[in-house]
Amino acid sequence: MDEGGSRIRRRVSVCKRNRPSLASICAPTTRTELEPGEEEEDEEDVMAGSRRRKTVGLQAVEQNDSEEDMFGDYDSFAENSLLAQVDDLEQKFMQLPEHETHAADFATEDLCSENIKNKLSITTVSNCTEYKTDLHTKNQSEHEDVPLEPSDDLLYAVPSSQVLFFENLQNSSNDLGDRSIEEKDRNSFSYKTMNEELLGHIEEPQQSDEFSSKVRTSSDMNRRKSVKDHLKSAMTVNAKAQTPVFSKSKQLKEKLLSKEINVAKKAIESPSDDRGPFYSLPSKVRDLYVQLKGIEKLYEWQHTCLTLNSVQERKNLIYSLPTSGGKTLVAEILMLQELLCRRKDVLMILPYVAIVQEKIAGLSSFGIELGFFVEEYAGSKGRFPPTKRREKKSLYIATIEKGHSLVNSLIETGRISSLGLVVVDELHMIGEGSRGAILEMTLAKILYTSKTTQIIGMSATLNNVEDLQEFLRAEYYTSQFRPVELKEYLKINDTIYEVDSKAESGMTFSRLLDYKYSDVLRKMDPDHLVALVTEVIPNYSCLVFCPSKKNCENVAEMLCKFLSKEYLKHRETEKCEVIKNLRNISSGNLCPVLKHTIPFGVAYHHSGLTSDERKLLEEAYSTGVLCLFTCTSTLAAGVNLPARRVILRAPYVAKEFLKRNQYKQMIGRAGRAGIDTVGESILILQEKDKQQVLELISRPLENCYSHLVEEFTKGIQSLFLSLIGLKVTSYLTTVKNYLSAKIKKSKAVCLHHTVKHVARSSYGQDNIYNMWPVHKIATNLDEIYHFMNGTFFGVQQKILLKDKSLWEVTVESLRYLTEKGLLGKDTVHKSEEKLQCNFHITKLGRASFKGTIDLAYCDILYRDLKKGLEGLVLESLLHLIYLTTPYDLVSQCDPDWMIYFRQFSQLSPAEQNVATLLGVSESFIGKKASGQAIRKKVDKDVVNRLYLSFVLYTLLKDTNIWSVSEKFNLPRGYIQNLLTGAASFSSCVLHFCEELEEFWVYRALLVELTKKLTYCVKAELIPLMEVTGVLEGRAKQLYNAGYKSLVHLANANPEVLIRTIDHLSRRQAKQIVSSAKLIFT
Repeated sequence: MDEGGSRIRRRVSVCKRNRPSLASICAPTTRTELEPGEEEEDEEDVMAGSRRRKTVGLQAVEQNDSEEDMFGDYDSFAENSLLAQVDDLEQKFMQLPEHETHAADFATEDLCSENIKNKLSITTVSNCTEYKTDLHTKNQSEHEDVPLEPSDDLLYAVPSSQVLFFENLQNSSNDLGDRSIEEKDRNSFSYKTMNEELLGHIEEPQQSDEFSSKVRTSSDMNRRKSVKDHLKSAMTVNAKAQTPVFSKSKQLKEKLLSKEINVAKKAIESPSDDRGPFYSLPSKVRDLYVQLKGIEKLYEWQHTCLTLNSVQERKNLIYSLPTSGGKTLVAEILMLQELLCRRKDVLMILPYVAIVQEKIAGLSSFGIELGFFVEEYAGSKGRFPPTKRREKKSLYIATIEKGHSLVNSLIETGRISSLGLVVVDELHMIGEGSRGAILEMTLAKILYTSKTTQIIGMSATLNNVEDLQEFLRAEYYTSQFRPVELKEYLKINDTIYEVDSKAESGMTFSRLLDYKYSDVLRKMDPDHLVALVTEVIPNYSCLVFCPSKKNCENVAEMLCKFLSKEYLKHRETEKCEVIKNLRNISSGNLCPVLKHTIPFGVAYHHSGLTSDERKLLEEAYSTGVLCLFTCTSTLAAGVNLPARRVILRAPYVAKEFLKRNQYKQMIGRAGRAGIDTVGESILILQEKDKQQVLELISRPLENCYSHLVEEFTKGIQSLFLSLIGLKVTSYLTTVKNYLSAKIKKSKAVCLHHTVKHVARSSYGQDNIYNMWPVHKIATNLDEIYHFMNGTFFGVQQKILLKDKSLWEVTVESLRYLTEKGLLGKDTVHKSEEKLQCNFHITKLGRASFKGTIDLAYCDILYRDLKKGLEGLVLESLLHLIYLTTPYDLVSQCDPDWMIYFRQFSQLSPAEQNVATLLGVSESFIGKKASGQAIRKKVDKDVVNRLYLSFVLYTLLKDTNIWSVSEKFNLPRGYIQNLLTGAASFSSCVLHFCEELEEFWVYRALLVELTKKLTYCVKAELIPLMEVTGVLEGRAKQLYNAGYKSLVHLANANPEVLIRTIDHLSRRQAKQIVSSAKLIFT
């Protein structure tokens, strides 16, 4: 008895703890959230789940010290059950004297009441309201060795059977005395209220004083039996009642399913997507446009476009307006409607990395305020497949290449239907080389695999819109609206003519230039650029487009030589700040040309600048600190930098004559809405080019043609490989398979009902019954040919194919892929008379497809990686860098052999071993440097690729583009482009190796190398550089301020960041914290 009593005392004292409040425990599932037909089946399912709980043996009482529920794992009254042990304990106690029996009764009572209060998880039945019951146990003086000190407010909700059990235990004790009666009186009101509520759900016997007196005078045996009987009753009622499931994973899955059903039901009950007064958006969106972009009212054409029937019916749409007409705002409102009203993800495809980063910065504030994620897919950034989120939706902003990879991953994971809208800016790029072919493949796959994804395309330079309409199955809207009037001029010698389509010659005389030129100035500036720019700067802005990068720098320096010294005083302090910031981001270095021109408010802008330099100069130009840019044509298709006057230095881009599309894009930068009342463009030409220029300004825009077949390895072959390699599963099939594994076969009706609701929430009620699982997009010649007919190329095949048919092109491409070892053939009997050849993707083909490797290089890459396994040098990064140096940049490389030899001679023995393994010797480089004849044949591509590897290797060691630029005599912009290309290709090689088991050793190595190439900073700054909007300079500031990891930034207070970091705006601080949270989660 003593030993048993001590066990009981230890159990009571150890297991006491505070429980959660009633509100957190008893929140029941709202029945009205489910369909009426599901109510009964769900109750049965929960009861079945309760009966299926695993039964395990009961441990000794004194060992059960954990926080697991005392009765949580028992569902029987077998020999090992709790009741059996209670019965054995009672039989043992019956042999003891009467006073010891009383002591045991109290100990048993304390044990049961305390354990039940602290160990049983209490649930409520359907529609049960919240109950608050105070259960205070008072011990008599003879039980001081078992101290029970209840908390101040110990409120639990318990089944009615247990309430009766506790009352009977208290009433049946002979020694409760006055203190127990007083305690009962104090709680009588709460007990009475609770019992009245319980009577509505569970039938209870009424307690009376007469019954209590009978219980007090009953025999010990009857009292002990009542303990067992009441325990049985309590456990039986609990087994029948709804009980919580303690598996966290199961709870999360059920919660997710419940939310999906609720969303589906709400979508059915309220078909309208109207969420507010601003084009179905909340008024907060309108306020944000006023606050962040200064847009108070939409143009009339924007309102018309947004209220088109085709837009309201979610049909595909193409719209075209002149540059600066406000096209992007319409697209943004449509994207916000999809994210906030229809609760779908959105993909926005942009042509260049710089524009992606600009758009990320512009829309991040909207994401923070309105509750959606803005994710960057450019360069080596982006997750495949993207993170699936339960609550907030995602806006993916991607380049053309990354957008294609993103769509592939969504198709293969059965999530393409989660993409509600795809917006394509500069849609005319579908007709430009390999990038156009990739864009066409992306759109064709979306059209084929998802009937619910809307496609919006926009451009300022579209001509053959009918072909694009047929391809995209889209409506078309156009307008000639410009917020600022544009006047076009031509300059021949010192005479300026205005472009006039009504005139017979196409132009009319405007004026003569009135500017006093000295002989020296006339010789230095024969095109009168100084006269043209001084008419507008410094009070207004000006862009001068030049044919080449070198010409940009020369023109900027020439202009500053002849500008008045008065220009130096205009915003002098701010220009000094720009120069200071340029030095800071370049480790103290500054371009001598910029050092001379910036004080005059002039700068050049081309790809020779680093991305950090371009960003700083663009900000200075946008704020008016710089008033003139000399730039190349890439600025016209890049970031939005409008000007009062645009000057075209010559009608040439490099050595090619200007195209109508290029001309329209350049002059479209003239005129800044809200600032200028008029915009001007001036094209400078010589007499010899006059006729060509007159044709240029009068002819229509160039037609847009598919490059799917022209770009052979990056186009049609890559498309066929992905069509056969992609495994497509509809979302409905995925959900149904998941639920089937979790729900019994007997619940088939409930399963169908549930799947129907979940699928409706994703597809809409009209489409749900027309879906079926698709395993491959295409596997045989007929299916591939059918897909090709639906592409942009298929629409234009009669124009583009002269000598061959589409069928012949398809057959040739499949034969090439089979011969290259990327596809395999399977012959199957389609009928008795006809055999059909099915294709399957090989391991090498899948690796090439997953890694988005140009098929012209996939076998070379495989061979290089295979050879690398034979003697991979890991003492330095040089060997890995060589393997990830892009093949397509090798042909553009022209090594400086003296620099090559100097760098080669400085290599360590291990690094020289890499060159030896590749077949490049020091003697070969030495002979090339000295100009000697070389008899031994060496692969030129390997030599050039190794030279580029030296550049990258030196850059990773120095992490300073300026010093590497000087060492190799290369433009710093070229080095940064090489670095960006290597980072992207390294990511591709990583995905390539993940598909081939033999290359497992490369996987971990390439993950780290890709990060190093992406950010090219010291290792401690890499985590901070992953945050959107954080470049090297900002990363150093954050690190020095104590923000040394993503966790620190994710938990940071934006207001504290503003006070801690110099030159950090509130918007930037919020964007940094939001981006860190996105990556961290």
